[in-house]
Amino acid sequence: MTSVAIPTDLQDAARSARRVEVFTGAGMSADSGLDTFRDATTGLWSNVDAQAMATLDSWRRDPDPMWAWYLWRAARARDAAPNPGHLAIARWQDALTGVSDSDGHLHVTTQNIDDLHERGGATDVSHLHGSLLAFRCSECGRSAPEPDLLTEAVERLTPQACAECGGPVRPGVVWFGEALPEKDFADAEASMLSCDLVVIVGTSGVVFPAAGLPELAVRRGVPVVEISPAATDLTQLSTWSLRTTAASGLPELVDAALA
Repeated sequence: MTSVAIPTDLQDAARSARRVEVFTGAGMSADSGLDTFRDATTGLWSNVDAQAMATLDSWRRDPDPMWAWYLWRAARARDAAPNPGHLAIARWQDALTGVSDSDGHLHVTTQNIDDLHERGGATDVSHLHGSLLAFRCSECGRSAPEPDLLTEAVERLTPQACAECGGPVRPGVVWFGEALPEKDFADAEASMLSCDLVVIVGTSGVVFPAAGLPELAVRRGVPVVEISPAATDLTQLSTWSLRTTAASGLPELVDAALA
């Protein structure tokens, strides 16, 4: 993706911002190679119904295919590297934390279930949809140690048993119909209600309730910049829309903010 020019008024807004909310989706991780649920090298999951792999009902009916799929995805997430966009967010966060008025802050809200933001150096990250790399018992909720992840896709694998109650261990992600993590969502809301700039990166804006969060800032008159190769449902809320990728657009925006 070619670079894009940062409009002068956006440069000014980014430089003056002291409390920044960065709201990220799948496009953020796509630039690290996590752009699809399907593995073109094996073809095993070429016809998988991703939504069917993300419901509690499916898990209760037959957990073995889901366990195999999530362990394979977790291995891909673990092996992926943060891209320049992740590094730029961490750099901006570090700079804001050190501003002289001591009120500078950057909070990240992500819908992604990898840990690339943290490995890229960011702190204060809210994960609305959980984590591929956290595991818990599907019966008693007890945290479970990370199992051996799958470097090659297999069709079925029996979940490990909980050490406490013997129930099947599940991935620590939020499936359709499940409640979002209460603290993460509350922290995201608080940031949207206190920030002075919102940066939306790589999210289509169609998965609720997460997609409704930016409106909290928009209602307060807070400017919004969207970084996405194509228009999304959140484009209409945006003050500026940069048609580029996270790996390209974020470093340029942060360079302008810190110039």
